[in-house]
Amino acid sequence: MLHDFVSLADLTTDEILGLLEQADDMKRMRRGGKTYRPLEGETLAMIFDKPSLRTRVTFETGIFQLGGHGVVMQSEKARLGERESVPDVARNLDRWVDGIMVRTFSHEAVRELADYADAPVINALTDKEHPCQVLADAQALREHRGDFANIKLAFVGDGNNVCASWFHFAARIPINVSLVCPQGYEIDAETLKFAKANAKGVVTVTNDIEEGLRGADAVYTDVWASMGQEEETAARARVFAPYQVNSKLMAMAKPDALFMHCLPAHRGSEVTDDVMDAPNSIVFDEAENRLHVQKAVMVALMSRSKDGLSPKQRARRG
Repeated sequence: MLHDFVSLADLTTDEILGLLEQADDMKRMRRGGKTYRPLEGETLAMIFDKPSLRTRVTFETGIFQLGGHGVVMQSEKARLGERESVPDVARNLDRWVDGIMVRTFSHEAVRELADYADAPVINALTDKEHPCQVLADAQALREHRGDFANIKLAFVGDGNNVCASWFHFAARIPINVSLVCPQGYEIDAETLKFAKANAKGVVTVTNDIEEGLRGADAVYTDVWASMGQEEETAARARVFAPYQVNSKLMAMAKPDALFMHCLPAHRGSEVTDDVMDAPNSIVFDEAENRLHVQKAVMVALMSRSKDGLSPKQRARRG
């Protein structure tokens, strides 16, 4: 039973597929004009330690469409756990809200919040992982390519938080994922070890661009310097320049390969305009799906049974 949504590594294969099916249902209902409000009267606390476009709009819109209300907690100076302890934040929020969404820097702080809060916690991004994004990506990829089996996704660039969540996804779902990156920018050893030990397909890391792109059904990239790495921007631009996703690099993948990006994109840096705006680019399908997968996650975590408790609250009270 799903209690929190902190990492895809915490979920089973069936739980991930169940969320994707629910997200598909959410998308059909939304496009069909059907009202679905299972979270009537519930409140989601939304903690933002980082700027946001997609995360804020999709969570705030999503909880509203489900019948609930979102309370935005935008930090100006103190991050989660700095102004007061994470356990105290959890104990306060538990008295007021039905769910907690966090977009912050420290993955460990989100873990701690989930440990102390009775309310379910959703990881909307940390420096280590970005599970909501990859679930939305996976929904878009399945919409365009069908079953994940025999699909190869080449992640070109930094072995960052989005890449880590893709490797966790590959540990539960039969898909092949290859990280193609400059030397020294590989995914962290712990995530790679976990993915290789549990992979349903093939997971690889290579510095060789042609090798990594060969046979790719989808080419994914992200910014070269993430939030918090601004001082490295110039140095990273030099190192990552050969890994820019342009028409020449896309030609190394399959002729009909999809282009994917979590956004925001720095056009002219990690990707060129002709690739971003090409017919096989599905970046805005991915962005749209953030709304649907996050609604699926909120329903799974926050829906109450006849006893008035969410799955997490019920589990904690025995």
